[in-house]
Amino acid sequence: MRRGHLLSTPPYEVETALKRLGANLRTARLRRNITLADVAARIGASREVIGEAEHGKPSTSIAIYTALLWSYGLVERLESLADPATDEEGLRLASLRERRHASTPQSFDDDF
Repeated sequence: MRRGHLLSTPPYEVETALKRLGANLRTARLRRNITLADVAARIGASREVIGEAEHGKPSTSIAIYTALLWSYGLVERLESLADPATDEEGLRLASLRERRHASTPQSFDDDF
C-alpha cells in the first residue's frame, strides 16, 4: 500500500481506531478543562494540528498523539500497545519455532 493511499483512504479499522483515539483525546482535554490553545502551547504545536488529531486525521504524527497523551498524564498507557508479553499470536508463533531438544554438543579440536 502506498503511503499516500494510506493517508487518503486508510483501511476501515485504521480509520475507526484513529477517530476513536482522537475522540478520546478530546474528551480527556475537555474533562481537564484545557483549551486547544493551551494544549497546543504546552506541546509546541498549532491549534489546527490538535484539532486534526482530535478528529483522527491519518496524517497526524504519532508524536502529536504521544505528546497529547503526555500532556494529559496518560502517556504510560502507550507502553502497553504492541507489548510482546501480551501478543498472544506472536507468542504462539514463537513457541512453534522453539527448539524441542538440545542439539548434540560438538567436540572441540584442541590441536593448536
